[in-house]
Amino acid sequence: MSLVVWSWVFLVLYIGGMVAFGVIASRKIQGADDFATARRSYGPVFLALAFSATTASGATFLGFPGLTYEAGLAGLWGLLYPAGVYTGVLLSMKMVSTAGHRWSSRSMPEFLGSRYQSDGIRILVSLASLLLFFYLAGQLLSGLVMFEIMLGLPAFWALAITSLVLLVYVTMGGAHADILTDGAQGLVMIVIGLIVVVLFLTGAGIEGGFAAMIERIEQLDPNLVDVFNRTHPWFHSWWSAAAQFIACIPIGFLPHIGNKFWALKEDRQRKQFVLFAATFAFTLAMLGLGGVVARAVLGNSLLEPGENTNQALPALFLHIFPTWLAAFTGVGILAAVMSTADGLVVSSAQILSNDLYRRTFAPRYCPHLSEQELDRRVMSLSRWATGGVLVVCTLMAWMCMDRNVSMLIWSGNGGLMAAFAGPLVLGCLWKGVTRAGAYAGLLTGLVSFSVLHWPLFNSIWFEDTMFFAAAGWLEREAPNPMSCASVAEVMSVAATWVVSQFTRPLPERHLAELFPSPASG
Repeated sequence: MSLVVWSWVFLVLYIGGMVAFGVIASRKIQGADDFATARRSYGPVFLALAFSATTASGATFLGFPGLTYEAGLAGLWGLLYPAGVYTGVLLSMKMVSTAGHRWSSRSMPEFLGSRYQSDGIRILVSLASLLLFFYLAGQLLSGLVMFEIMLGLPAFWALAITSLVLLVYVTMGGAHADILTDGAQGLVMIVIGLIVVVLFLTGAGIEGGFAAMIERIEQLDPNLVDVFNRTHPWFHSWWSAAAQFIACIPIGFLPHIGNKFWALKEDRQRKQFVLFAATFAFTLAMLGLGGVVARAVLGNSLLEPGENTNQALPALFLHIFPTWLAAFTGVGILAAVMSTADGLVVSSAQILSNDLYRRTFAPRYCPHLSEQELDRRVMSLSRWATGGVLVVCTLMAWMCMDRNVSMLIWSGNGGLMAAFAGPLVLGCLWKGVTRAGAYAGLLTGLVSFSVLHWPLFNSIWFEDTMFFAAAGWLEREAPNPMSCASVAEVMSVAATWVVSQFTRPLPERHLAELFPSPASG
């Protein structure tokens, strides 16, 4: 059978499985809290599969191999990203999990609002979290790429099918559907990650094996075998390598990822969960190796006009695998796309239905509603918001079809993670963070990333001043969103700390709940 036929076979099986999980998940929904968080419902291994799959996303399967295809061995500094993610998880998970359960938080904006006893912070974080629309658009773009390659569909229908599949199963099962499907998809993704490791170590597709593969990419471009590729904006220096770690520290607490902490059955399972999730994540990060193999096998073909380096990994599979196996691995890549996209849809819908309607609009304008009626309205709004979010992000993906998936995702991701660095990461480590300090960190992170990445300044403004060299360096780093996010995160933490030194602290009783003494904890 042809690739298209095999792809349709696996796709039908895949969609059937996802819809089945959606039906199963819908039977677990008892109310709006279940739809939003699936609170205390899953064990550490399965939840770790779901968590690592959500963190990986289409950027890991398409964007990251695309970057290593462009940058060569220097691109493997991207393997530092899971270390950053799980450093952040280790620093902050205990407070987010414990306090989130105590306050019955349904989202990260709601958690931060309770942490600082501030409706304003909840609303500001909710609005900032809409930057995740860029993240979701990146996932839909990844789905478009896969459907185009595997099924030969026009771009419009490829994007429409991706969005429709998501809409069906997420609307039915909410967070339960998200976790059930992500856990199953995560297992498929890990198998493909291990396959890619074998391809890299054996130099698959190149006569002469690993050594010949390295020699081949050096012939194509000597920069491809350097420790740093000085021609690539993401991997050109020690700082750009360090930024792969620093920028990702807050990523585990983005709204679509952090809400999964509340789904862990028991608090004593946290260490197991983190150990399994980190192991799975490092395995998935190895997919970047596939971009190096693709450059050796395919040469410079994906750099030609009209081509796109997002196709590096699927194009490699098509070149070296039997048709049926290439189709199967293609579905694995699609699983990576869906495993992040569904979490983004759920969390984005919660921003609208929970953080803005239930916690902000309803108490002010509908105070007469009973808890049962409010819960019913929130549930209905969550499902409608799911459809609305998907429509908006589908349009964004359509308009950004020529961009690298990783770069599109980080265009929004970086600003949100920079905003979270001070109030969330520092706020989980130091009880001295004040409400004003949290505001300062949020706004400094958001504004700093926007100014640095777009960029909204010119180094010429600082000519003949002591800041000229620094401004020139920041201007050169502007194309690298991870570098900009890292700088902005440092500025967010600094602003949070400085402002907290001079502003009124939160009540001692509230802080004692968050930071219990060893004797009482």
